[in-house]
Amino acid sequence: MMKKTLSLLLVCVLAMGLGTQATAQKKAAARKTARTTKTTTKSTASKSRGNGSFIVISKKDLNLRVYSKDSTLLAEYPCCLSKNKGNKQRKGDMRTPESPEGQPFKITMIQDASTWRHDFKDGRGNIKAYGHWFLRLLTPGHSGIGIHGSTNNESSVPGRASEGCIRLRDQDIITLKENYAYVGMPVIIKSENQGLYPWEK
Repeated sequence: MMKKTLSLLLVCVLAMGLGTQATAQKKAAARKTARTTKTTTKSTASKSRGNGSFIVISKKDLNLRVYSKDSTLLAEYPCCLSKNKGNKQRKGDMRTPESPEGQPFKITMIQDASTWRHDFKDGRGNIKAYGHWFLRLLTPGHSGIGIHGSTNNESSVPGRASEGCIRLRDQDIITLKENYAYVGMPVIIKSENQGLYPWEK
C-alpha cells in the first residue's frame, strides 16, 4: 500500500513539473513571437523614413498628411493650427507660416519635448503642453515653429487654437515620429483656402 501511494505521489509531482515547464515554454514562445511581430511591424512602417516621403499640412481641412515619394498617402492626422488665419508676418501674431510654392519647409530637429512647459496666459499657469516630441521646422523669417503634441490641450485638435505651431494628438505625434519623420523631411504648409493638389485626389 505504501509503495502504491509513493508511486502515485511521484507521478503527480512529475506531472506538475512537466506542466510548469510546458507553461514556461509557452510563455517564452509567446514573448519571442511578440518581439518578432513588434520588430517586423516597426520595420514595415518605417520603410518610408528618409526615402523621399514628405508632409502636407492643410489649413483648410485641418489635417496633416504623410505621402511617399510617389505621392501615395501613407498616413493622415487631424491637427490644430494657429488662432489667427493667414500667413505668419511677425513674432506673436498667432499665425502659422505657409511655405512658398515649390519651397517646402524642412524638419531640422526631432526633440524630446516630454518635459517642456508653456504658459498660455489662460489661467492654467506653466503646464506641460507639447506631447513627447517636437519636430522643429526651418521656416525662413520665423523661429520656434514646429509640429508637436497637445498635452493638456488635446480637445483643441482639430481646430484653431495654437500660437503658430502645428499640434497633433499626443499619440499621433509619437506615431509620426516613430514611423515617418526624419531630419530633412520636406513639410508643405498650404495657404489658408488652398484645396487638394491634383495628385491628392
